Amino acid sequence: MEENFTKKAINFLISAGIFILEMVKVAVLAGITIALIRYYLFKPFYVKGASMQPNFHEKEYLIIDELSYRFREPVREEVIVFRFPEDPKEYFLKRIIGLPGETVKISGGKLYIYNNENPEGFELDENYLPEDFVTEGDRIFKIGENQVFVLGDNRANSLDSRRFGPIDKSLVVGRAWLRGWPPNKLSIFSKP
Repeated sequence: MEENFTKKAINFLISAGIFILEMVKVAVLAGITIALIRYYLFKPFYVKGASMQPNFHEKEYLIIDELSYRFREPVREEVIVFRFPEDPKEYFLKRIIGLPGETVKISGGKLYIYNNENPEGFELDENYLPEDFVTEGDRIFKIGENQVFVLGDNRANSLDSRRFGPIDKSLVVGRAWLRGWPPNKLSIFSKP
């Protein structure tokens, strides 16, 4: 009887050990998968400040797509997260206005884009902004071949390319893909 109990105890310990080992393997594989997704595909981003109002508000939680720009170029009017050129530890959320090789002119509260396809320029129709929003100042910015020009949607309260100039594309982390919080504003952002 005692020998039978010992065999059962040993079998139980072996089964428990195998179960624990399998659970550890699953946890490790899940951790590796989450880490790969988190660091190479999608990154969470918490909105701070008012520079992107009325379209993005303080304390909203976004998921940033880090993969798209490995296969294609940024598109005008996409909202991106990038490292602040003056302090790469800080991350900013802004909208792409000017693309590589273009010239952006701010005049009379409006934005004008000059490029190879439009050498005479065109006024940018910013239908994502309320009609009373204006872009202050009269300036011209030439964008380098590996740069983009970014502005906050809340032009009166935004630290953007008007101050620090066009940003190098190497500073771009990715594009805003999903708004996950608050739940009543859940949305996926498609290309403009």
